[in-house]
Amino acid sequence: MSESGMSLKADRNLVMELVRVTEAAALACSSWIGRGDKNAADGAAVDAMRRAFDAVAIAGTVVIGEGEMDEAPMLYIGEKVGLGGPEMDIAVDPLEGTNICATGGPNSIATLAVAEKGGFLHAPDIYMDKLAIGPGLPEGVVDLDASPEENLRELAKAKKVSINDLMVCTLGRDRHKPLIEACRRAGARITLLPDGDVAGVVACAQEDSGIDIYMGSGGAPEGVLAAAALRCTGGQMQGRLLYEDDAQIARAKEMGITDPHRKFLVEDMAKGDVMFAATGVTSGAFLRGVRRTKTGAVTHSIIMRSKTGTVRYIEGHHNSQRKPGSFFA
Repeated sequence: MSESGMSLKADRNLVMELVRVTEAAALACSSWIGRGDKNAADGAAVDAMRRAFDAVAIAGTVVIGEGEMDEAPMLYIGEKVGLGGPEMDIAVDPLEGTNICATGGPNSIATLAVAEKGGFLHAPDIYMDKLAIGPGLPEGVVDLDASPEENLRELAKAKKVSINDLMVCTLGRDRHKPLIEACRRAGARITLLPDGDVAGVVACAQEDSGIDIYMGSGGAPEGVLAAAALRCTGGQMQGRLLYEDDAQIARAKEMGITDPHRKFLVEDMAKGDVMFAATGVTSGAFLRGVRRTKTGAVTHSIIMRSKTGTVRYIEGHHNSQRKPGSFFA
């Protein structure tokens, strides 16, 4: 078999291993859905994801994780994961939407992305202003430096629809009130997320999600994860870091960001061969949540590869009776 054929086979095997990692995290934290303890839910997902990585044949380094080593006991930035193999960068969010999971709301997911070494932007844990649209549109049709009204006008023109037909997705935060008002004045509709902007960005690249554009600020690490998904689907995204003080600017420079005010494009945040996986914890715009059954649980996941542009949805039926001591609480 040729080297390229071997590489293709290895990629296919790896992407299936990655979805097993997100499944493990989703199953583990599903016991905490609606129980009001976001820390316990997050802890269960982190622990399960880390253990699942022990069976993956990579030499991975977490570059987007739960925090610094002194802040997070597991899956911290710089942690090594995997059995050994090709060197790869790892971006993880074992439970995106901890509050959502704790309250039983929609759109919490377990997610991760993998890239060749050096493939991910090393983003500090601060806010990022984000703008994202799906694939098949002219490059630069929307711009982070344009007003919401301008972006909606240009997007509607590119999609050959009325602005009234556009659905904008953003986090429901006080800081977004001017953005929301501007979009409504322009005639667009709004869907507000309580948390979980990775799911929101990814949904705008899914044809049947009903979401046309994502706007607003959220976590920078989540921005990198979302960019990884859009690298696989061909969507467009722009992001710019937002700082609260000089210490955050200094931290960004320590992580290799020489221009603190740079506008990052998708390939600035996730370049090279990228794989993305996510499993629904609670049902949302593009994934169904974990569903308990008499014999175990059913999971709904998505896997993507930038090399081929393939997007697969996987429904997993997990039999806890055949796997005692599994991730079920």
